[in-house]
Amino acid sequence: MFRKVLVANRGEIAVRVLRACRELGLSTVAVYSDADRTALHVRYADQAYHIGPAPAAQSYLRIDKIIAAAREADVDAIHPGYGFLAENPAFARACEDAGLAFVGPSPKSMELLGDKAAARRTAARIDIPIVPGTDHRILDEDEAIVVGEQIGYPLLVKAAVGGGGKGMRTVHSPEELPFAVLAARREAEATFGDGDLYLERLVEGARHIEVQILGDQHGNVIHLGERECSLQRRHQKLLEEAPSMALDNDLRREIREAAIALALAANYTNVGTVEFLLDKQKDFYFLEMNTRLQVEHAVTELVSGVDIVKEQLRISSGRAMRYSQEDIKIKGWAMECRICAEDPYDNFLPSTGRITGLHEPTGPGVRIDSGICEGFEVSLYYDPLISKLSVWGETRGEAILRMRRALEEYRIMGVKTNIPFHQQIVNHTEFIYGQFDTTFVENRFAMQQGDKGELLKAAAIAATLVDHKRRQETLTTLARDRDRATSNWRMAGRREAMGQ
Repeated sequence: MFRKVLVANRGEIAVRVLRACRELGLSTVAVYSDADRTALHVRYADQAYHIGPAPAAQSYLRIDKIIAAAREADVDAIHPGYGFLAENPAFARACEDAGLAFVGPSPKSMELLGDKAAARRTAARIDIPIVPGTDHRILDEDEAIVVGEQIGYPLLVKAAVGGGGKGMRTVHSPEELPFAVLAARREAEATFGDGDLYLERLVEGARHIEVQILGDQHGNVIHLGERECSLQRRHQKLLEEAPSMALDNDLRREIREAAIALALAANYTNVGTVEFLLDKQKDFYFLEMNTRLQVEHAVTELVSGVDIVKEQLRISSGRAMRYSQEDIKIKGWAMECRICAEDPYDNFLPSTGRITGLHEPTGPGVRIDSGICEGFEVSLYYDPLISKLSVWGETRGEAILRMRRALEEYRIMGVKTNIPFHQQIVNHTEFIYGQFDTTFVENRFAMQQGDKGELLKAAAIAATLVDHKRRQETLTTLARDRDRATSNWRMAGRREAMGQ
């Protein structure tokens, strides 16, 4: 096992990885930009190194600075988290060249499957159905127009690497395509450091199903079940759950076997997620593979009992997995809401500022993965995701009820969040009955403005209670200090009298 690990990320995922390292007895190192100097992940690590200004391109995407920090800190492994450099084979190779273990797949596997166009070619080679699209990277707008006519509209322009809905645009006509290519390329370059793109047919009314896999360096590959990730807005996932209501036992087995087959075909090691689209006729198509830890890994951990981050670290150190496929038993139901600093009543515009109050839900079956604390400054420089609220229940119904209760308890003051959005989703009839697809949020769901007043009133009451509690605590402290000072004065006077 490793001795010391550097986490090349920030926010909630950096804290999550640091906690796993601590439980394994490993020393930890964080990196931070100017904007994150006092962030939670910096406070949590044993050591922290400054790597540059706030923009990610000048800090968290700088391979040279991260490798330099790793060398100075004398670590023997780097965990990339997700996003930033997590799916960048050049970064994985730079780690290897520096004599450092990269906690993730090999550069070769990443190039084969992390490059989405190459992954499509691999899937087609082993007869896994794929969505119609390009099997190569699109070089310019002129090529995109020619290929777009061949694929047909509507289509998607997608970043060749990375994920999280970044570098992705929906296109309904040839006239829209050049602008979509330009915007997607710019966003992909800023987010992943790679602006290459590919095109893919848009499967309308589909559900988004993904399978979590683990592979070690000894040829063992297992799956940890599937997740339902269809609740999305602008191609970014909002709420995930495991397992999926959309699959019967036969279809579930087929999709899981396809995921394992793809991983074996690429000699894949470490954690990965194979993503599929399920159309209205219950036919599934390979979409892409994420060669990294997923944001939504928590729901799989809750139903499988496997700590995925710890397994990543063990696998990367050369150890065999502790589990066989027979050991994996999916139990109960889990859900995750991505809590973002954005205003759901104002087109989900990012909300920035200082967090002045924080009350996180607790209780049976509730898990919080958070990168914030009171006093934390939410910045415009990074993704608005600030925490993840996950719950587990014996049934889907219990998980929904538990999520409702946890969302009611969650209080974040100082910035706006999408908690009201999640509250309305988990109370929506179509969600409760599992009648949704990837277009549900944008086409069939709208925030109810009438609820805003009640939620704001509740927030104001909560803030008043917090302020009242703080005033009472202050008065109690002042009274205690006064009594202590008076007591000390009397004792001093008594000693003086005794001394006479």
